[in-house]
Amino acid sequence: MTHYTNVLYAYGYNFKNYFLNSIIISLATSLLVIIITLPAAYSIARFNPLGGNPLVMVLSLRLVPILVFVIPIFILFKYLSLLDTKLSLILMNTVINAPLSLLLLVGFVQDIPESIEEAATIDSASTLAIIWHIILPLIFPGIAAAACLVFIFTWNEYFMSLILSFQKSIPVTVGAALFITAWEVKWGEMAAAITLSIIPVLIFVFFLQKYLVLAFTAGATKE
Repeated sequence: MTHYTNVLYAYGYNFKNYFLNSIIISLATSLLVIIITLPAAYSIARFNPLGGNPLVMVLSLRLVPILVFVIPIFILFKYLSLLDTKLSLILMNTVINAPLSLLLLVGFVQDIPESIEEAATIDSASTLAIIWHIILPLIFPGIAAAACLVFIFTWNEYFMSLILSFQKSIPVTVGAALFITAWEVKWGEMAAAITLSIIPVLIFVFFLQKYLVLAFTAGATKE
């Protein structure tokens, strides 16, 4: 218990603030990723823009190591005065996790019969109305699964958080590493901080596990 007490109440170590930063960044990233990738997934699945396979191009960018972009990103955010802000981490995690969400949602949209949308079009429904009233409810398990995975990956992200946060926007992953000093490594406190940090992920997954199962077994019973 001493280690947990040191994590929560040690002088100069604001674990509660790091914890809150991670929650805000992870939730905001999950929401922003879904808002961006849902219409993009519908467009790719139904209209095949750019005359090829844009999904492959998006996913290929994800294969490039993030280390390649560190210096340009740092310079850009410094120019925009976004260093050490939650917004910078939200934007970076959105870029990192959007390809995964797009890949999942494209598959779910493709599984929906186009005849349903054609019937709605006959009834004068706009594309936005079709996405909101038809596509979104039908692929909600996929949206929940994508949001859950984005939340987990954002919560566990360390490298870019270490580069872009210094004091005000430090997330819990970087905060836990602060117990590594030039003089010693406080293994007990670091382990306690990591243990506490997994609680929101467990709660998030617990409430969305039903949709995760539906999402990952969606094609298991198809003939």
